[in-house]
Amino acid sequence: MYTSKALKEYKIKEIEYCRIHGRTDLSQPAVPLFWNGSGIELNVSGSELWLDIEVDFELFEPWVSVELNGSFMSRQMLMPGRQYFCLFRCMTPSEKKTVFFRRELQAMHEDDACHIVIHGVLSDGQFFPVKDRRYKLEFIGDSITSGEGTYGAKSDTDWLSMYMSSSINYATLIGKELDAEVRLLSQGGFGVYTGWDNDIRHNMPAYYDPICGLAFGEANEKLGAMKPYDFSSWQPDAIVVNLGTNDDSAFHQPPFTDPETGENHKMRRKSDVANCPVSRSQTGEWRINKAIEPSSMGTSNAQASPVTVSTSQTATEPKTISSAESAEKDYLEEDVAKVKKAVTDFLAHLREKNPESHIVWVYGMLGYALSLSISEAVSSYIRESGDTNVFYLQLPNTTEDELGAHAHPGPSAHIKAAEILSDYLAKRLR
Repeated sequence: MYTSKALKEYKIKEIEYCRIHGRTDLSQPAVPLFWNGSGIELNVSGSELWLDIEVDFELFEPWVSVELNGSFMSRQMLMPGRQYFCLFRCMTPSEKKTVFFRRELQAMHEDDACHIVIHGVLSDGQFFPVKDRRYKLEFIGDSITSGEGTYGAKSDTDWLSMYMSSSINYATLIGKELDAEVRLLSQGGFGVYTGWDNDIRHNMPAYYDPICGLAFGEANEKLGAMKPYDFSSWQPDAIVVNLGTNDDSAFHQPPFTDPETGENHKMRRKSDVANCPVSRSQTGEWRINKAIEPSSMGTSNAQASPVTVSTSQTATEPKTISSAESAEKDYLEEDVAKVKKAVTDFLAHLREKNPESHIVWVYGMLGYALSLSISEAVSSYIRESGDTNVFYLQLPNTTEDELGAHAHPGPSAHIKAAEILSDYLAKRLR
């Protein structure tokens, strides 16, 4: 294979004009990519450009994508080991090219070995300043924000890395439309109060303060994932929170038993209480006295469940507001209150860490069942705090023909959501 004889090796931190995207530990000699959407951007001349990267994983292989001059060029999985990754070759040497190398996969809390590290580049060109974006946007969410379902056939129901993306994702689409630098913090199956399966440890607010609180294991710890994040280093113009879908799913799942404490956790419907008496534990948490039969959900790896009253993996018809009201009426008020408190507490924490950012809470891409509760919680926070730089925006539900892999929103659903949010943010951030 032909390779330019003029290629030079550069350590990534030697390149003055390298734009690093996403939260990372800047004290590292290399650049770890922890979150989906994280990556590097270069404006470079030359005929060839290669990345010197290090990759590892046990179960969930990381996927990456490449953009060249703003256009999507490639997407692929990475294999373990230190390797050179070609971004382009045989191009006109004198012309400048803007290249964006992006991590597609969310932080994988179930795979301690999963990581990508950029050590350097090989180039036969020169590096130039990367264009500054007009805005900075932060997105916090679940599998929807992880882009699950944006790739793959509608019939594909496995929970796998290859179906998640940040390249075709409502957040990335908004960034392109508004000329914004985008950061994503998301995890499939997580909620604002509880995960889809009633595991209350799986709530996004608990992992917001570290650089990447969901990248576990010795390797990620050495790369700085658990270090406190310096919020002053990057203050977003707007924060979009897309949480609540998995909190709703928890109302339709069996109890979860915490393996460390033995405590049972269950978001209850009134029908659950009628058929299954409950009592409080000494910690004040509600405990189920009678076991509920396991659902027909798949393995424990099927983290992100679509919003549906049944326990199957098949998406239901889009819910109307009236049907959402009906569904929520069956939810025990005491447990709905936990979700509402989690919303107001997280808004207060976001404001503490991001004093000037506009915050918009969005919901609805996989059902409306908690829309009234979440909107009421947002209104309550505004009323009690006096913080008027916060808003609730309902997004359109995903229709049957808009579904992608694993019964999640497909590309057309993300495009639809991006159009609405882009229009809102454009007017708000003027």
